[in-house]
Amino acid sequence: MTQETDIQPVTSDAPPPAGFEHEVVRELHARFGAEVCSFQRTRDGVPTVWVARERLVEVLGFLRNVPRPYVMLYDLSAIDEQLRNYRRGQPPSDLTVFYHLLSIERTSLTEGGDVRVKVAMKAGELSLPTVTGIWPNANWYEREVWDMFGIVFDGHPHLSRLLMPPNWQGHPLRKSYPARATEFDPFYLDAAKQDAEQEALRFKPEDWGMKRSSENEDYMFLNLGPNHPSAHGAFRIVLQLDGEEIVDCVPDIGYHHRGAEKMAERQSWHSFIPYTDRIDYLGGVMNNLPYVLAVEKLAGIKVPERVEVIRVMMAEFFRITSHLLFLGTYVQDVGGMTPIFFMFTDRQKAYDVIEAITGFRMHPAWYRIGGLAHDLPRGWDVKVREFLDWMPKRIDEYEKAAFMNGILRARTIGVAKYNSKEALEWGVTGPGLRATGVDYDLRKKRPYSGYDRFDFEVPLAANGDAYDRAIVRLEEIRQSLRIIRQCLENMPEGPYKADHPLTCPPPKERTLKDIETLITHFLSVSWGPVMPAGESSQMIEATKGINSYYLISDASTMSYRTRIRTPSFPHLQQIPSVIRGAMIPDLIAYLASIDFVMADVDR
Repeated sequence: MTQETDIQPVTSDAPPPAGFEHEVVRELHARFGAEVCSFQRTRDGVPTVWVARERLVEVLGFLRNVPRPYVMLYDLSAIDEQLRNYRRGQPPSDLTVFYHLLSIERTSLTEGGDVRVKVAMKAGELSLPTVTGIWPNANWYEREVWDMFGIVFDGHPHLSRLLMPPNWQGHPLRKSYPARATEFDPFYLDAAKQDAEQEALRFKPEDWGMKRSSENEDYMFLNLGPNHPSAHGAFRIVLQLDGEEIVDCVPDIGYHHRGAEKMAERQSWHSFIPYTDRIDYLGGVMNNLPYVLAVEKLAGIKVPERVEVIRVMMAEFFRITSHLLFLGTYVQDVGGMTPIFFMFTDRQKAYDVIEAITGFRMHPAWYRIGGLAHDLPRGWDVKVREFLDWMPKRIDEYEKAAFMNGILRARTIGVAKYNSKEALEWGVTGPGLRATGVDYDLRKKRPYSGYDRFDFEVPLAANGDAYDRAIVRLEEIRQSLRIIRQCLENMPEGPYKADHPLTCPPPKERTLKDIETLITHFLSVSWGPVMPAGESSQMIEATKGINSYYLISDASTMSYRTRIRTPSFPHLQQIPSVIRGAMIPDLIAYLASIDFVMADVDR
C-alpha cells in the first residue's frame, strides 16, 4: 500500500501543482524553482517550503524583502525526525529546523499570510548559518534550538544555553533524551557540584561584549532578580549602569522552565489539555483554545456553533481577568497602591462567573477536543448579566482615577518607546504591537472560533510607550465586555460536543445508549484517541499577544512534536534594545507595561 505524497516539487517551467495556489508559492517558484524549494501539504493549509540548506539565507532574505514582505520571524524551532514513521514523502532528515514567517500585509492563506520554511539536516552535520542579520529576534530562538536540540548556528553573536542552566549536559528535546525522572541516574548534589553550578551563574561582562569601565568611570553591574517583585516572576536582568543610567542589560530566563513541550510527548492528546492552562497561567481556557483547535484540524472535527460561542465567551472572560491583574500591578509598579485592591475585587467577580460555569477558577482546563467538558449550567445567563452590568462603570472609574493621574502619566508617557518597525523586527504581538498603531488582531484579520460573527473594535494607540500599552489593554476590556454581551444575547442552541469519533471524551449520556460510543469512550479515557498522521497549527489572539501550537502527529495516541509559541518570549528579548540610555525606574515601568508571565516565557 503506497502512502499519499504530501511533498511536491515545483519546476521552473510549469505552474504550481493543484493545491499550491498560494501567492508566496508562486513568488518562490518564479525566483528559485525546484532545485532549491519543494512544497509540503499540511492540514493547517500553511504554505510549507523545504529549502536547500546552502540556499537558506538567500531564500529567507528574499521573503524578508518581497513586496508585502514577511516582516516578522514569528517562530523558529526544530523537530527530531529520527523516530518518526509517517513523513509522507518529505526529504530525508534526521533533524529539521523550521522558520515560521509572518506578513502583516498578507492576511489570507491564499496570499500566504504565513509561510513555514524547513531545512533538512543529517545527524552528523547539525549546523546552519544564523539569520540574526535578517531578523534580530532570531537570537533567542536560535539559542533555544541549540539548547534543546544541539544544532549550531554559525555566526551567532552569543550561542549559549537559554532555558537550561549553563553547565547542563545534553539537549532535552532530542528523542534520545529521557522524558521521565525514572529514566535518569539518581540525582546528587555535593559541595563541589553546587560550587560549580553557582560559579557558572556568575555574570561575566566580557562574554557579552561589555566593558567593565570607560575612560572616565567604572561601570556597576547590578542583578535585578531573579527574585524581585518588579521582575514579575523568576526573571533576572543584569544591568550595566553608569550611575543610574542603563548602559546595557542582559535578560536571563529559564528559571521557570518545566519542559512543557517534552511533556507533550508523554501525554495523550486529551490529557495534555490541563498542561496548557499552566503556560500563561493567567490565561485559563485561553490557553486551551489554540491547542484544541490545532488538534481538531488534525482530526477533521467541525464543532457546533454553540461550542464556538461558548469558547469565545469564556476566552474573553479570561482576557478581562488577565488585563485586570495587569492594570493593578502596572499602577502599583509606578507608585500607586489603591487601584490594585479594587481591580482584584473586580477580578474575583469575574472568577465567580467562571467558577459557576466551569466549576473551577484560574485553571479550568474546560475545553475538550471537539467541544467542552459540559454544557452551560442553569442560571449562567444571570451571573453573566450581573457582571456585564457591574464592570463598565468600574472601567470608567479606573480610567479617571488612575490613568488620568498626573504622576502615573509622568512616569509612563514617552517611557520605553518603540515604533512599529522595531516591534515587528522583535516579534512583538498583541497590545504591545497595537500600541504602535499597527492594526493587527487575529480575531479580525484571521477570525477563528466564529469571531467573524461578532461586532467589536480593535483598540489602537500611536506612541508605543509604556502609557499606550496600558491604555490599549484598558480599552480591550471594554471590547471584551461587548463581545460577551453578544454571546449572552445570541447564544445558539445545540450540542456542546461534536458528533465525531475522535471527540474526547464522547458525551457521557450517549455512552449509555449505544455500544459504539461506549467503546470509543473507554478507549479515549484509558488509551487516548489516535490522531491521523500530519501537521497542523493554530494561532490565537491571546491575552498577551499571539499564542500558537504547532502539532505533529505520527498516528499515535500522543503528539510526536508539540511546539508552543508564546508572546512573552520575544517581548522579553526586546528589552535591551528599548531600555538602553534610560533610568532604572523607567525599566520598572517598562517591565510593568509588557505584561508577561514567566511560565509563558520559559514553558
